[in-house]
Amino acid sequence: MDKKPVKIVTIGGGSSYTPELMEGFIKRYDELPIREIWLVDIEEGQDKLNIVGEMAQRMWDASPYDVKVHLTLDRREALKDADFVTTQFRVGLLNARIKDERIPFSYGMLGQETNGAGGIFKAFRTIPVILSIVEDMKELCPNAWLVNFTNPSGMVTEAVMKYGQWDRVIGLCNVPVGAMMKEPELIGKTLDELIYKFAGLNHFHWHKVYDLNGDDVTQDIIDAFYSGKDTGVPANIHEIPFFKEQIDQMKMIPCGYHRYYYRQEEMLKHGLEEFEGIGTRGQQVKETEDELFELYKDPNLDHKPEQLAKRGGAHYSDAACETIASIYGNKNMHVVVTTKNNGAIPDLPADCAVEVSAYIGATGAKAIAFGELGPAEKGWLQVMKNMEHCVEEAAVKGDYGMALQAFILNPQIPSGESAKKVLDEMLLAHKRYLPQFADKIAELEAAGVTIKDDVARELTEKGL
Repeated sequence: MDKKPVKIVTIGGGSSYTPELMEGFIKRYDELPIREIWLVDIEEGQDKLNIVGEMAQRMWDASPYDVKVHLTLDRREALKDADFVTTQFRVGLLNARIKDERIPFSYGMLGQETNGAGGIFKAFRTIPVILSIVEDMKELCPNAWLVNFTNPSGMVTEAVMKYGQWDRVIGLCNVPVGAMMKEPELIGKTLDELIYKFAGLNHFHWHKVYDLNGDDVTQDIIDAFYSGKDTGVPANIHEIPFFKEQIDQMKMIPCGYHRYYYRQEEMLKHGLEEFEGIGTRGQQVKETEDELFELYKDPNLDHKPEQLAKRGGAHYSDAACETIASIYGNKNMHVVVTTKNNGAIPDLPADCAVEVSAYIGATGAKAIAFGELGPAEKGWLQVMKNMEHCVEEAAVKGDYGMALQAFILNPQIPSGESAKKVLDEMLLAHKRYLPQFADKIAELEAAGVTIKDDVARELTEKGL
């Protein structure tokens, strides 16, 4: 029986990543016949939506396939009868990210998009929005799959399962894809000659690698890391080597983001240097974004430009499109996803969200059992997962005490008076996107609390 053509909706369609997504769909059209694509954005993103939307249509027009790209600011119009909904939105746009970075740095602590105080506040802004999208999906496309790439992907995906009561959801990240694309060549192999097993949380996972005989070749890759070869660290992470003795002991490969935990001192120093010099990563990305959108305006451009790789989210389409094609075609392909644990990592509760290797088919993700981790990794995981639970509950309930618990538990935030000041200032800075904390924000305003960092304060005063 022929399967019906597919309707795909992308929320945050005006993102600079959209051409990457279109490229992935075009490449897989034979196994994923798309009927129509809807790109959805908000009013503030309309100009970018129009620019990216026109480029997306040019990409399809340059392909052999007749696919119409629809653009809308009406999410409900787009969601009607969707088969797959992908989410890649940023609540508060890049200015919110800049505030997430600058306010913690002004107190000498890490300001980063998905780690520390910045990651917590990105979750506070994002979780209520993703839950409202799920409510629309329950009404308008109850059989659709939600494929989430919005950061912090793990917490956002877990909130959908736990608070949205929506099981047809898979969280994605480009970091495992980058590792699998780069590492095989370090030991003279191709990806199809290796077997990968990942386990952990989003931006906090480890992996092991085997050859086709089932022999563990993880150590060969670890040794290659220290031979001066390009290890494929994502563009947005400063490359400081891990201590080899530590990696040799764990016999696993940490993800790039573990640098913020295993080399915290050095990563913080580098971040503070940028904060005081060329600007935070968000400020740098804003420049890259401006360049990309100038390129996208070119009426002759009908393919993804190379500059997109600088953006930090390269290979996203490989994960998103492969996941969708695997569900649609019941392919049971190996993809690294955020999904329900169900015992894959026995050190964590069965019903929590984990990022693991899984086989993706018509029923979604079947997590591959990884087994118990060593005491150091287990300790980290349990702290980080419970910190995530505090963040998610605070985001849903607007509970200031629980937000403070998350801050004090987070390894990137030194506990004490400075932590509370950063929490309070960030609540003020993101007031527009945090209605659940309205009472506490009003109390802080009445007490005369102000934002210390000049750039963050100025953005907030301008309503940005």
